[in-house]
Amino acid sequence: MTAVYSTLPLIAFCTTVRGRAFHLKETLPRNLSDHSYPNVVFVVLDYSSHDDLIPYLKANHAADIASGRLVVYSFPNAEQFHLAHAKNMAMRCGILEGATLLCQMDADNWAGPGFSQFIVQKFSEPGIRPGIFCCPDYQYIKSLPHGAERPARGYAGRLILSSQTFLKVGGYSEEFSVWGREDISTNFMLARAGYQIRHIPNKYLGAINHGAAVRFKEYPEAQALYENGDQIEILKNRTETIVNHGNLGCGTVYRNFEPTAIDLKPLPTRIFGIGLHKTGTTSLHEAFKLLGLNALHWGTGEAPLIWYEMNALGRSPTLEQFYALSDNPIPILYKQIDKAYPGSKFILTIRNEVDWLASVQKLWSYKHNPTRRLWDVYPVSNTLHTALYGRPDFDALIFLERYRRHTQSVRSYFKDRPTDLLVLDMEKPRGKLAALCKFLNLPPPETDGLYPRANRSGLIGITT
Repeated sequence: MTAVYSTLPLIAFCTTVRGRAFHLKETLPRNLSDHSYPNVVFVVLDYSSHDDLIPYLKANHAADIASGRLVVYSFPNAEQFHLAHAKNMAMRCGILEGATLLCQMDADNWAGPGFSQFIVQKFSEPGIRPGIFCCPDYQYIKSLPHGAERPARGYAGRLILSSQTFLKVGGYSEEFSVWGREDISTNFMLARAGYQIRHIPNKYLGAINHGAAVRFKEYPEAQALYENGDQIEILKNRTETIVNHGNLGCGTVYRNFEPTAIDLKPLPTRIFGIGLHKTGTTSLHEAFKLLGLNALHWGTGEAPLIWYEMNALGRSPTLEQFYALSDNPIPILYKQIDKAYPGSKFILTIRNEVDWLASVQKLWSYKHNPTRRLWDVYPVSNTLHTALYGRPDFDALIFLERYRRHTQSVRSYFKDRPTDLLVLDMEKPRGKLAALCKFLNLPPPETDGLYPRANRSGLIGITT
């Protein structure tokens, strides 16, 4: 996974190919010529395709590859075509290219002129949380008579979403090991997670018409399951809002025919800062943002909702809007969160106990904290503080004991899972950002390894 530091929307059109070079030879040149939007990359994943795919790409698209407009990844070790895994891998390759928006397109798909501009326009809509995704209007298309107005069968795999959304829901469920239904299941899951649907106009749903013999070539046993209409209702009635628990699209790939291997490792389902307040949680939040992550630190009313939802539902739709979260109530809930979102990573921030206690005492002070009076007006803060410390008012000995207890409890809880916990000591002058990036399998941003630091007045500085 490559963190994205540009605010410009780079679109990656991601296509996985196995035994469909004859389709790609028709669609790829057309897609390359139709997309005039400059900030676009076409990602083709050779998923152990045993036809002339690679010789064709080398012979006919060398200039596109050299320009960076086309990138070819190869996954040479697939025994069978696991479509959900292949799609996840192609999307992850799109993220490696720095894409902020991902569009899944099958090898037999083309989009037509103006599709990129349509995508940018839709994802520029303001104020939609947690976001949108784009897919075909299946019901409308099925209502059309067969003819020029109805897209050819094969359009259903088209899906557009942000790279952050892709990570937050875990991509396509890899329980779908054969062709069919992985796309419909993903659409239902995105809707359950609160994402709003925007339909792709039919004019952008071009597909090569072909029969079931091609579609089910590798696993003919899947055809009966696909044609079973009851499966749609079963998928619609499922409840999960995240799949794969971080194990999505994993494997070793090679970029543009180079011999250097790229290891696609598991990615966190979510990232949680579980250090107590005043242990550098604001700095951690700024570091998350520096790495291009969709982050929350208390927010503007989200924190109380997370508290109530987790306790009432065992999960939090509000929490699920974000990828990296820190500050209360996250540290109080880390065990419940770990159960609700398996595959997540956790970061415990710590600092000198004496300095921490002095900082917390000021936080409780009406004199030093201008928002302190609001705790008495809106009691959710007192509720969270009572859950954390056993009391709403400041007591140095009790607070220090609870700080020590929390640190020890976290270390003990993760003692057999060292790869899931990073302890980040705020007193260390160097190496914090490097340690964070290594833990999250992210390259460092273009800031010379500098770690953000938020001082007590809320101003952001820079440290290492």
